[in-house]
Amino acid sequence: MSVRIGYGYDVHQLADGRELYLGGIKIPHSKGCIAHSDGDVLLHAICDAILGAAAMRDIGYHFPDTDPAYKNIDSKVLLKKTYQLISAKGYSLINIDSTVCLEKPKIKDYIDKMTQCIADQLYTSIENVSVKATTTEKLGFVGREEGIAAHAVVLIEKVK
Repeated sequence: MSVRIGYGYDVHQLADGRELYLGGIKIPHSKGCIAHSDGDVLLHAICDAILGAAAMRDIGYHFPDTDPAYKNIDSKVLLKKTYQLISAKGYSLINIDSTVCLEKPKIKDYIDKMTQCIADQLYTSIENVSVKATTTEKLGFVGREEGIAAHAVVLIEKVK
């Protein structure tokens, strides 16, 4: 069995009056991400981790923000397409561990929905998806509520 690990990181600026999507779920908040797509930093970090584990570059390579086809795209679509890319190379997901960094809003009440949404896009069990949240204790751009960040680590295996 060939097992590979990948790491992903994404960050987006927050702005008033925009919608906030995390883990494929719309979160009620006065701010949302400035992005070419829907700005879902968690799904973008997971995409990068999956692609990195398979040595297939990054999300920007496969879904460039210069391509109008991806303007305002739902990041769940990107996640599903990312999984199709690695599946075509014979890889399967083992598990994901991820962390969202933001001061507000508190997202603990949405984590189960995010976990289920991510598992659904990747055709896996929720037991294989971990989503955590943390603040930066008011430090840096996240602490000042200027932006949001996400980290993800994935483990994949070669199955064919």
